[in-house]
Amino acid sequence: MHQLPHEKGFVVSWDQLHRDCRALAWRLEGAQPEPGYWKRVIAVTRGGLAPAMIVARELEIRTVDTISVESYNHQNQSEPKVVKDAILADGPGTLVIDDLVDTGKTLELVKVIFPTAHFATTYAKPMGRSVVDTFITEVSQDTWIYFPWDTALQYVGPYKKSS
Repeated sequence: MHQLPHEKGFVVSWDQLHRDCRALAWRLEGAQPEPGYWKRVIAVTRGGLAPAMIVARELEIRTVDTISVESYNHQNQSEPKVVKDAILADGPGTLVIDDLVDTGKTLELVKVIFPTAHFATTYAKPMGRSVVDTFITEVSQDTWIYFPWDTALQYVGPYKKSS
């Protein structure tokens, strides 16, 4: 994991991501205007795939689609562009799920396509908070989140070596 000098690292394990996504589902259940209101989930790929799957499972939503937006090349952010649109149409009961809202530019682009959808992310940074309707954890703008699909377990030797 490469950390730039101005960044704080926040490592998210699979277990932590699962707990946070379940918490997101519980919060979304409480945010629906009426029971059974959520009808479909649109995952913003790639990062939104795992959170969308967990939320869809927890809320028993069977209709799931993706919209693919390209805005990062490793840790370099660029202007977002849609590279694959969703087949599902916008409408009441649409949830758009992503792993993180950073500057908000990606979700602003998706909001043009899904203007009536409810936008939810597991994690949010201050610059993008206004674009998302529901999130679980806020981190500072200079924090880099290391998601479990970006990391690997590896052996670390003991601090004190035997002589």
